[in-house]
Amino acid sequence: MAAIKTDYTKAALNDVDRALCDHAIKLTRSPWAIAQADINRLRSLGLSDRAINDATQVVSFFNYINRIADGLGVDLEQGMPPHDPSLARE
Repeated sequence: MAAIKTDYTKAALNDVDRALCDHAIKLTRSPWAIAQADINRLRSLGLSDRAINDATQVVSFFNYINRIADGLGVDLEQGMPPHDPSLARE
């Protein structure tokens, strides 16, 4: 399961979990590019509109709060490793 921390595409995930990770990446990196086809893909895997909404809300909240923390220079909690930019995926 360590692969999920560094590159989820190499982790042994089921189709739903992989699609949710793909959705989170797209929502984080290019939210303007989310299209109905993205939502339909999640639905086709059995996710309800409520589950898609919940996932989108959680991903968006973490993006928001991380930007606030970064923008204000909030220190990491004790014991948290510093951000490693080499782990960022293009």
